[in-house]
Amino acid sequence: MNYKHIKILILVIPTLTIAIWEFVRHEYLLPYISMELGNWLAPLLVFLVSVTLLLKLFQRMEQLQAQLREEQSAKAALQEREAVARELHDGMAQSLFLLGVKVDKLKAAETEAAAASYPGLHQVTQELNDYVRQAISSLRKEPEHEMSSWQDSLQRLIVQFEEEHGIPVIMEWSIPEASLSAKEKVELYSSVREGLQNIRKHAEASEVYVQGLSTLDGGWRVAIQDNGHGMDAQQLEDPRRFGLRIVRERARQLGWGMNLARREGRTVLSITSSREDL
Repeated sequence: MNYKHIKILILVIPTLTIAIWEFVRHEYLLPYISMELGNWLAPLLVFLVSVTLLLKLFQRMEQLQAQLREEQSAKAALQEREAVARELHDGMAQSLFLLGVKVDKLKAAETEAAAASYPGLHQVTQELNDYVRQAISSLRKEPEHEMSSWQDSLQRLIVQFEEEHGIPVIMEWSIPEASLSAKEKVELYSSVREGLQNIRKHAEASEVYVQGLSTLDGGWRVAIQDNGHGMDAQQLEDPRRFGLRIVRERARQLGWGMNLARREGRTVLSITSSREDL
């Protein structure tokens, strides 16, 4: 039943109810029901029909309106994502390409200073290029079905990481979705993804552990651990770690805490809902 049919029924049902009641009353019930009583019963009958039928129609209409709003919101979000992806492609991606060309020319200069600076510049340029391409790809990827929960999306991210890179990931997650706002879900998902990408690029790990737990004060704590090469907070200033610096900046803007440390032979990236929880 579509929106148009519901509106027609809402208009027709009360009128049809009165018409049927008046016909039955005058044809069959007039000897048994007085005119005054019949006049009192008419609005009562309309009320009962409204409660039993029209309320269901109103509920269905509200559901259709909610679906329409969600579709409009999803369409607007897709258009915005495409616009951002196009801007990244037309602007930053092309600028990075030109930067790469200039870095290659620097290598061709064959000077001692150029030879010393080329490897680092080339690696940073390549990392930036990969990061932007990944961002463009993520923006242009159609979102999952609306019935899919945020935690399911996180689980798919883990499975995709395992399948693409052959690194097993153990996931333990108990943070209720209701405790996170829409913005927090987006930023936390991006932070976990960046943590995994950093492990893939730099750690040479053979095992990863992702944990999301609620805290006693109503907050939460997320930890991404790996058994690869060690690193600590000081290495966040490494130019190659720009992805983790972005995670740190996101955390700061949202009032979260972030810490990178080496514990018992493992590198642990921790993100908490409060800076005081670190």
